[in-house]
Amino acid sequence: MATWNSRGLRGSTLEELINYTNEKYREKKLALVQKIPTPITPLKIDKETSQITQAYFEKDSTVDYIGVVQGVPVCFDAKECSTDTFAMQNIHEHQYQFMKEFEEQQGISFLIIFFTTRNELYYMPFQELQFYAERIEEGHAKNFKYEELDKNNFIQAKNGVLVHYLEPLSRDLMSRG
Repeated sequence: MATWNSRGLRGSTLEELINYTNEKYREKKLALVQKIPTPITPLKIDKETSQITQAYFEKDSTVDYIGVVQGVPVCFDAKECSTDTFAMQNIHEHQYQFMKEFEEQQGISFLIIFFTTRNELYYMPFQELQFYAERIEEGHAKNFKYEELDKNNFIQAKNGVLVHYLEPLSRDLMSRG
């Protein structure tokens, strides 16, 4: 059974930035994307602060975000990486499977990866994620390196939006035909 502890807050700054971005997109009527809460059952609660200090995950979650962008269904997960090597074990099988099935239903799945030491954000289309997953089956290392990434998919801040993922999403859509 998976449990949550203080390490469960990793990525919270990235998620705050994405939540802010999604709010800006909603205000500008560009997209309607929401954070999907992970269902947990508390085990321990700090009586002084009323904060949950330990809990277990009720079931496997899907992805962090789901919504629609100009009529296109999207889902994505936010990940952080503190080195130039991203371990594929950070993508859970149930998340990968959900993204795959979402794509099969004509939706767009992707990751937003924050390379914390570089302070850079990367938009990874599902097809790229699938490539890395498939090459593991061929005996390749269970990771990918920063140097392998498509330079066109790095996310640039624009007009006060720090995680402006709509531009690489647009390029992703155009590349699909």
